[in-house]
Amino acid sequence: MDSFVIEGGSRLRGSLRIAGSKNAALPVMAAALLAGGKSLIEDIPNLQDIRSQIELLKLLGCRVERRADGKLEIEVIDETSSHAPYDVVRKMRASICVLGPLLAKRGHVRVSMPGGCAIGDRPVDIHLRGLRALGATIELEGGDIIAHAGRLHGAEVFLGGNFGSTVLGTANVMSAATLAEGTTVIECAACEPEILDLANYLNAMGANITGHGTPRITVEGVAALHGAEHRIIPDRIEAGTFMVAAAISNGELNLDNVRIDHLMAAVDKLRSIGVIVEKSGGGVTVASARRLEAAIITTQPYPGFPTDLQAQFMALLAMANGNSIVSEKIFPDRFMHVAELTRLGARMHREGATVIIEGEQQLIGAPVMASDLRASAALVLAGLAARGTTTINRVYHIDRGYEKIEERLNSLGAKIKRVDQSDAE
Repeated sequence: MDSFVIEGGSRLRGSLRIAGSKNAALPVMAAALLAGGKSLIEDIPNLQDIRSQIELLKLLGCRVERRADGKLEIEVIDETSSHAPYDVVRKMRASICVLGPLLAKRGHVRVSMPGGCAIGDRPVDIHLRGLRALGATIELEGGDIIAHAGRLHGAEVFLGGNFGSTVLGTANVMSAATLAEGTTVIECAACEPEILDLANYLNAMGANITGHGTPRITVEGVAALHGAEHRIIPDRIEAGTFMVAAAISNGELNLDNVRIDHLMAAVDKLRSIGVIVEKSGGGVTVASARRLEAAIITTQPYPGFPTDLQAQFMALLAMANGNSIVSEKIFPDRFMHVAELTRLGARMHREGATVIIEGEQQLIGAPVMASDLRASAALVLAGLAARGTTTINRVYHIDRGYEKIEERLNSLGAKIKRVDQSDAE
């Protein structure tokens, strides 16, 4: 396994294009299973999770090709297989989003319970409850979800859970409902931009979806869907990560392909901390003030502060003036990065789902261990600001969500080497 060796202290400067959204691309790719004909998907990033999804689609009878123009071409050529096996599904949680499309199109599906990052309990019971409401028969056997149905029927479906709405659950039920007979109304639907993007793709395929982007989505079922062309929205989490990179390094970055309206909660916090964020053409310019201020952050479902930026902001707040408070309302156990940040000199005290951060700390380079995708990003950011050398082990996590992040940061002035882990130790 690879590691990153980071020499801290460099100020980042320059321009960078933000990639298409991984979290939007994965459900869109799964929804291509519903179509007859070819789909062309533009701006899909070249990430490990995307490669895993391509592998899964091929097992499910799709021809998948990344064309010379960068577009991903997906065509269903064999509908005999509806089994998403453990060996592929264990690599990422988003593989569960093939459940709804396969059930609606092929009438039966066997999907292994998904894997992914170790960020806390994320049950799929809401997905299953929603699909049962549409007429599916579902059982669990040997770690697999087995579902059967004739043609699904429209229903009123409530998708709220203990920690708010479910993004992938909304994707599954909305996708399945496109081919159901009658009208489906999804209450407490996820409002994330990634759901809006998926609905736009489904509508381009011939679906009849309204209300997407709100907590109440209405789907009028249709007899069949066809292939379509679609461009994936910019990755708001990658954009937020690079915004924090500019701030934590006391640098200045011009970020292209950014939808600032998808990031208003994060941008509002950055500005309150003392980070300058200004719209610029199709992107933003980000620069850091000389003095960063403490903040109170509570993660919430969209349009609230995103849980996927919590760890990165904690690294930034370790250097701010005063005490900050971060509360995690989506995944209350998503704090495995706290212990690693304290190894770098941060002062953080956890009480349940809340962490108190004593700011104005000089971070000092040290060996640390990445535990999940966004925690990895936080450690990279902290390493950029730390004095001396930081070695981050198990960086395969970060490759799941950021394409060649070390090369892109180095192009902006960072000093990061990717090395074999045995060499790093």
